[in-house]
Amino acid sequence: MNGFAYLTPGDLAEALALLRQGDEASPLAGGQTLVPTMKQGLAAPETLIDLGGLAELAGLRVTPTHVEVGAMCPHAVVAADPEVRAACPALADLAGMIGDAQVRNRGTIGGSIANNDPAADYPAACLGLNAVIRTDRRDIDADDFFLSMFDTALEPGELIVSVAFPRCREAAYLKFRNPASRFALAGVFLARHEDGVRIAVTGAGTDGVFRWSEAEAALGREFTATALAGLAVPVEDMLGDLHAAADYRAHLVKVLTARALAAISQRA
Repeated sequence: MNGFAYLTPGDLAEALALLRQGDEASPLAGGQTLVPTMKQGLAAPETLIDLGGLAELAGLRVTPTHVEVGAMCPHAVVAADPEVRAACPALADLAGMIGDAQVRNRGTIGGSIANNDPAADYPAACLGLNAVIRTDRRDIDADDFFLSMFDTALEPGELIVSVAFPRCREAAYLKFRNPASRFALAGVFLARHEDGVRIAVTGAGTDGVFRWSEAEAALGREFTATALAGLAVPVEDMLGDLHAAADYRAHLVKVLTARALAAISQRA
């Protein structure tokens, strides 16, 4: 690991000012991705700006319409919060599936979605729940935020402040885990909103998280397993690697969608 400067700003304004002083400065959230990549020599920022002490980015709140999670809120807090579990059980379930206990207590939602790992869980929740990503500059709809693998709509020097998820009780998240990393070989977030169905898939696509539009339309017409008959995710759009072949991932997406549908139906 190369040497670097380590700074601890007192508030968000100071953090932003430090971040914009140079191109080689990097914000440090939970560090669950950045620190390992630095150890491997894949990233070498000259300056780390620790966001851990910023009150403006911490905590969460549940309103009559939304669950708003601060960018520095650890996954474990979201998973255990009783108000979150009452307002959007699937979101709490997803947070409880991320990594292991250490990752859940150190990792943050802001760091996760800013990194946009193709196998991460939170991007699926953002797309499935039609979340709004709030930064220091603007609000970004989830559909416009995730561009491709490890790429987002964030501009240089822009920081995520919070993520606002619409409350949604009719939702479920299921994933098939890599037994070592616990990342999703495929994960499906299925949500039934008043204006339709959203299905977000992580871990499987060549460009990262995506929506399965064909299945959304089918379940929008008929919210039963019958509607999924005959549907298939295009294999050419699936990621194939040493962990799972593309056709296997395509199969997993359909199976997990059906199981998520069953889980929602059982709760009704």
